[in-house]
Amino acid sequence: MEFIKEEIEDISDPEPSRIKHEDTEEQIDWMETKLQKHELSEAEEEKYSIKTQRTNTNKLHTCTRCGKSFSQKGNLKTHMRIHTGEKPYTCSQCGKSFAGESGLKYHLRIHSGEKPFSCDQCGKDFNSSSNLKQHLNVHSDERPYVCFFCGKSFSRMRHFKLHQKTHNDVRDHVCFECGESYTTAAHLKNHQRTHTAERHYKCSYCEKSFTRSENLKSHERLHTGEKPYYCTQCEKSFRCKTDLRYHHLRVHSGEKPFSCDQCGKKFISPSDLKQHQKVHSDEKPYVCSLCGKSFSRLNSFKQHQKIHEEVKDHVCLDCGKSFIKADNLKQHQRIHTGERPYKCSSCEKSFTQSGHLKSHERLHTGEKPYHCTQCGKSYKHLSSIHIHMKLCCK
Repeated sequence: MEFIKEEIEDISDPEPSRIKHEDTEEQIDWMETKLQKHELSEAEEEKYSIKTQRTNTNKLHTCTRCGKSFSQKGNLKTHMRIHTGEKPYTCSQCGKSFAGESGLKYHLRIHSGEKPFSCDQCGKDFNSSSNLKQHLNVHSDERPYVCFFCGKSFSRMRHFKLHQKTHNDVRDHVCFECGESYTTAAHLKNHQRTHTAERHYKCSYCEKSFTRSENLKSHERLHTGEKPYYCTQCEKSFRCKTDLRYHHLRVHSGEKPFSCDQCGKKFISPSDLKQHQKVHSDEKPYVCSLCGKSFSRLNSFKQHQKIHEEVKDHVCLDCGKSFIKADNLKQHQRIHTGERPYKCSSCEKSFTQSGHLKSHERLHTGEKPYHCTQCGKSYKHLSSIHIHMKLCCK
């Protein structure tokens, strides 16, 4: 600043020359501009310094539970709800509560059906930008995460890690109510609803209710007959994605990557293998209070109870006939549709059930898997061995 003042003093010449006076005015104007810029630069520097101090001050909002820091006090307050379990934002339609306002806003789209984010490649709609972002990976052929156990590749790291858990049998999400364990937090959360009896999603066609909106949608397709998932190899359609995946494994690929270490039997999914392994165990914890019959699987126990209660909640919309199990209804509906999806590879005969196909194929192969323990005689069909045993054991 002193240097600039000295320059101004040097320029101010007392000699009354017109040319000199004009030159002096121009130079003074230039110096005034320079001074203004210098002052502005100082002001901006001061403003930046204040802003930096404010930011540093904001970062002092630290969580006393885990040590995480936040720039705003409100963000710390929201974060603390993870530790306290507080959920002040409640859905007026189903009563579900959330820790943050954004969580409630996202949840309300489930009720409204609003899906404001669209894929520009296939037109599929999503209720959040993050779901759309994840979906876009489907259109990319890039699958950089490869499983070294089975060679399966994934576009997302999260899916790759979850898949590896199936090989390592890692179930690190445990239910404190019953001890049941799961590979993902989402599966545990769904299971925990069986203890709390939370069933917010009610079928508009019958009285059945569900813990998840996806299960409700899948169930309602039994009433509507909608089958939105199509097989690209045979054009067969299914009401849920899981059925399509299993169809591809059973019919087209024949792949069964999960083997029982006790009998060698192979399965298409780890859940099927887990259920099968209970056959080798004598443990049957689920006992029917009406007839005393015991079961190794909860699902089998529940299905059995329906026999006593005469609950047939799976109804055919074509003829009104009702069934205990969804699979029985599905098989029955083939009478109306004429569908025979199970085709013999040796002849042109086709069947409505996979069991009938297996039984028929033994005519071609000559296989007789059912053996009499008394005389050693073998049979192609289970019904034949039952008839023989009644005669042989008299």
